[in-house]
Amino acid sequence: MKKTSNRQAWLYLAIILVSYAAVTVLLKGNLLNRQYTSLLVPIAVNIMLAVSLNLVTGFLGELTLGHAGFMSIGAYTGALISLNLGKTGVLPAPAAFALALLCGGLMAALFGFLIGVPVLRLRGDYLAIVTLAFGEIIKSVINSMEITNGARGLSKIPLYSNYTNYTVVFIIMVLTVLAITNLMNSRDGRAIMSIRDNDIAAESIGIKISHFKVKAFVFSAFFAGVAGVLYAHNVGLLKPGTFDYNKSIEILVIVVLGGMGSIRGSVIAAVILTVLPELLRGTDNLRMLLYAIVLIAMMIFNNSRIKEGLMMNRTFRKLGKKEA
Repeated sequence: MKKTSNRQAWLYLAIILVSYAAVTVLLKGNLLNRQYTSLLVPIAVNIMLAVSLNLVTGFLGELTLGHAGFMSIGAYTGALISLNLGKTGVLPAPAAFALALLCGGLMAALFGFLIGVPVLRLRGDYLAIVTLAFGEIIKSVINSMEITNGARGLSKIPLYSNYTNYTVVFIIMVLTVLAITNLMNSRDGRAIMSIRDNDIAAESIGIKISHFKVKAFVFSAFFAGVAGVLYAHNVGLLKPGTFDYNKSIEILVIVVLGGMGSIRGSVIAAVILTVLPELLRGTDNLRMLLYAIVLIAMMIFNNSRIKEGLMMNRTFRKLGKKEA
């Protein structure tokens, strides 16, 4: 078992290094046009959002529709720090960006804790409705605050995380994926998955359900906030309407298509669904139709793959019983 996990770790490390090397070669050789170069940071941001949401929706088994709210909290917190400390020269640009990332993540985590404690007592559709309302409330509050410049939004945000600083963005994305992967492979991660499978049985063996639910919610909110900071410093402009319920559903679609509880699937789906709209841009009126067809095809393929996996597990169980 240990040799297998070590091989997987080395395989993932090799994939990460090869991916970074390929992107670096494409950038240095000017082989990517401006259209696809601008997608590098959004791909990384969507990977972080999908993996962090998968922690709650896939591994914990709770449906939440307010992930864009945590992203907006991180984005606005980081942008305000950069505008007031970095752009004014109070702090050097690297220090201001690092502080923005930390504060954006922590502020989102704080709201994740404040929301998670009462909300995670609900289940199913009720939890989804309440988290959806939370996202809309956050958007309305940001829209009415003077410090966020209301509906006009924040502009002239320093572009600390655009494609020229792709190495930094790539490292943060990899650290996010590794952090959540290590969490799920740890004792706490197994406790979180046991709650998803059967919360009554988990509670009967001494697992504190509320503690691990809130913990997963806070971790998810933290990395969503960090992704929001990267987004803000890539586009340079923030408006409250960007973080509406459509954004939360967009992230959820990536998680569902990649596979609930599959980090690797979330990464692959985030890459495909970020690049796909640009690939279909030349189809004009057929763009949305083709996009919907691809989504349906991916969903059918994903469901068939899951069914094959379940059938194989049942076969192995039967063989094990016969040998016993």
